[in-house]
Amino acid sequence: MNRRHVAERGFAAAAASSSKTSSKPSVLSQYRNFSSSSSSSSSSTVTIAPGSAGAAFLGAQTASAAKKVVASSAAAAAGLVSPIARNMTAAQSTALGVWLAGCSAWVYSMVVLGGVTRLTRSGLSMTEWRFLGEKYPRTLEDWEREFDKYRASPEFQKVNRSMNLDEFQFIYFMEYAHRMWGRVLGVVFLVPAAAFAARGALSANGVVGPRLALLGSMGAAQGFVGWWMVRSGLKHENFGEHDVPRVSPYRLAAHLTSAFAIYTGLLWSSLGLLQPAIATNAATDAMKVIRGRVTPVAALIAVTAVSGAFVAGNDAGRAYNTFPLMEGRIVPEHYFEALTPWWRNAFEHTATVQFDHRVLAVSTLTAVSALWAITAGPLASPAIAAALSPSATFRMHALLALAWGQVGLGVSTLLHAVPVELGSAHQAGALALMSVAVAVVHSVRAGPAGAGAVRAAVKKAL
Repeated sequence: MNRRHVAERGFAAAAASSSKTSSKPSVLSQYRNFSSSSSSSSSSTVTIAPGSAGAAFLGAQTASAAKKVVASSAAAAAGLVSPIARNMTAAQSTALGVWLAGCSAWVYSMVVLGGVTRLTRSGLSMTEWRFLGEKYPRTLEDWEREFDKYRASPEFQKVNRSMNLDEFQFIYFMEYAHRMWGRVLGVVFLVPAAAFAARGALSANGVVGPRLALLGSMGAAQGFVGWWMVRSGLKHENFGEHDVPRVSPYRLAAHLTSAFAIYTGLLWSSLGLLQPAIATNAATDAMKVIRGRVTPVAALIAVTAVSGAFVAGNDAGRAYNTFPLMEGRIVPEHYFEALTPWWRNAFEHTATVQFDHRVLAVSTLTAVSALWAITAGPLASPAIAAALSPSATFRMHALLALAWGQVGLGVSTLLHAVPVELGSAHQAGALALMSVAVAVVHSVRAGPAGAGAVRAAVKKAL
């Protein structure tokens, strides 16, 4: 039996299973078309005597090309695509992916705008919240009414007693813009989702519909979480005589972490739709080693970002504005000793919160640098370097560059006592770093269960 017959026989089972769920030409017919076109084109241009060196060379090249077609078709038959993109046409997958990529970009802008709102101390300017939106003040009477509400707040009475109406209008606009930007995002998400659902795109598999329902629910809940956070800064009983009114660091961290989770879910989904193919070498030992290295580093990046939320919630960046020492010490005085019970220091004590964030940031930079060196850099083994695709290698380089840039930006922000421009850029940089980490994880992700068995069967047949 010749190679073509072996390949066809080994391929028939995979082709039969894929034909039940796909309207595309079967992998077996693709192979036959390739083989027929190769035979006809070669016979029309050149004649090679049987048994000659040229015939042997041509036979080897044809066999090599056939193996590539078989391997590629095996990947398709085994379903080596992201679960969210299965049973979709290319047009459906692309349209959904572009839409979700736009939504993730919108969430990114929401995070940045939220950072600017916080840094300009605008977040407590609006003392009421309605799910569908508040009416923006238009007359002087409207503005005076809103200003009177703010005058009754702890922030005005303890910090902003000298504020005039013009200054209040600025911070009110910042908070109003942040809220309305989120509500517009809800429309941008829900209207296209309904249109895709009506066309059947969200029922193509058991993944895309439920995942988008979860992300939409999380987005709707984010408004309630935001108001829950703001309310903690509007209650007089939450602050002592010498306390500076601010929102609860726990609630701010919950709000920011929720935003990061929504953004990550949208980004991961859009990548799965726009880049659905899973690497055919996903089950190899080299790729398993790479995943084992990448995943904990990505988790460390996420933990560092969350710790930054507690720095923001405690305004900890405005103290200890030196680096690398903190008031001449490596470990600040009263580290984990100022508050009781002791665990509160990690979330509420300025020196402890900032020191922990410094340690996590330097640890993240070290981990990313080491990951790059042994995976895509000069210390990578030949097997590891060969396993990475060009796009995965590029993303690894980008991760290294962003990690160094983010730490440099963080130090600069600290040394300048967190000006609005640097503080908001640092928050945007944290999300950018996480974005690339997600992209790296996506590029080396594992294939679906059973794909390895199909690949092994085809390999054995060849």
